[in-house]
Amino acid sequence: MSEVNNLCEIHGLSISYTLQDRSRVRALENLNLVLRSGEAIGILGESGSGKSTLATAILRLLPAHARREQGTVSFRGRDLFAMPESELRAIRGREIALVFQDPAMVLNPVLTAGTQIAESIRAHFSMSASERRKRSLDLLGEVGFDRPEEICRAYPHQLSGGERQRVAIAQAISCRPALLIADEPTSKLDACLQSEIMALLRKIRGEHGLAILLITHDPTILAAFADRIAVMYTGRIIEVGPVAQVFRQPLHPYSEALVRIAKDTATSSWAATHSPLAAIDGESPDLARPPAGCRFHPRCPVRMDVCDSHAPKDFLIEPARLVNCFKYGE
Repeated sequence: MSEVNNLCEIHGLSISYTLQDRSRVRALENLNLVLRSGEAIGILGESGSGKSTLATAILRLLPAHARREQGTVSFRGRDLFAMPESELRAIRGREIALVFQDPAMVLNPVLTAGTQIAESIRAHFSMSASERRKRSLDLLGEVGFDRPEEICRAYPHQLSGGERQRVAIAQAISCRPALLIADEPTSKLDACLQSEIMALLRKIRGEHGLAILLITHDPTILAAFADRIAVMYTGRIIEVGPVAQVFRQPLHPYSEALVRIAKDTATSSWAATHSPLAAIDGESPDLARPPAGCRFHPRCPVRMDVCDSHAPKDFLIEPARLVNCFKYGE
């Protein structure tokens, strides 16, 4: 992998949270990931796997009770955690943008959609008010609105969930960032709107060549979108590989279960038969009391004795495929 094309590099990142009883829970543990310019990576995992913590850590937007224990996040060769807040503000929104899963929690209820997009532009570019308004209207048209003038004047409560998400995406791409982080951008939408938002993200990526880090618990939305998939479990990346290879032949037992469920659900006749939907046995462990050894072993159908007491290392199966499992070495 050429370092020249590496846009964002995460090395050995560990993030912990302080609980009310003053104990600490590690949400990310020794996480490593490299994102290339123009690449789309899907971060896949269940709730509580650390996906959203990763998104906020990249932009150093972690809550007050979170702490970086170790590791670096470099963007275009610069360590974001070593950067003064004033310099980081120039990068947030301008070079790295974030789309949250619930735009209703992000958009200001007392400002119109057009005003909020224009404010994002004003924070990073010197433009007149009329230029910002024209740019806002162009962006609303770009994300699929037929009547951008109406949307520009509308307040968030006057818009549907899908319309609010489009406004949030327009705001995120208003400064033409090099990296767009989309944290569960379709989870609050129905299936039809999910397809529309994913098509919009593909269109934006194709037109502007930006890199996208798409966080989701749903493997099906990654199949036609991502170049690579990184599977997360309890704060760790347990498998990385090209999307087609991961779907065709997942290596980790957890990845295998996620892919199997996605395929079963896509072909299920549940609506007609009401047969039980596929699921992974057990539950994700409590990170305050994680199991010894491999954290997936209590749920793993192929666990070995070594899995109970020792944590597996990362094994590079081939140049583009990495897995964290004793099935592939000791």
